[in-house]
Amino acid sequence: VQLQASGGGLVQAGDSLRLSCVVSRRTSSTRSVGWFRQAPGRERDFVAAIRDSGRTYYADSVKDRFTISRDSAKNTVYLQMNSLKSEDTAVYYCAAGSVILSETMSPRTYSSWGQGTQVTVSS
Repeated sequence: VQLQASGGGLVQAGDSLRLSCVVSRRTSSTRSVGWFRQAPGRERDFVAAIRDSGRTYYADSVKDRFTISRDSAKNTVYLQMNSLKSEDTAVYYCAAGSVILSETMSPRTYSSWGQGTQVTVSS
């Protein structure tokens, strides 16, 4: 499975961005598709995920600002990011895996990763 992330950029605080993640094919190894982010000097953190069932998960820091969605016809998962803050600045990665429910927010359980897209929010 290959993933291609895009949509990052430089924006001002309060602006919006939409990230896209194209998944090459849907298999049992794409049971969960998630977005993670990594700022310089920090670990890779969970942002949001969507399961095959459509159930969504969010980190507390992005809840009510970010929305993850899926277009099955296009094999694409989106991350709509609104009301961006400077602390959202990071490289954003999409990932897929046959992840059990209890591990949905854990990056170590995802087996396929995209290349990352930079999001920079200026204050």
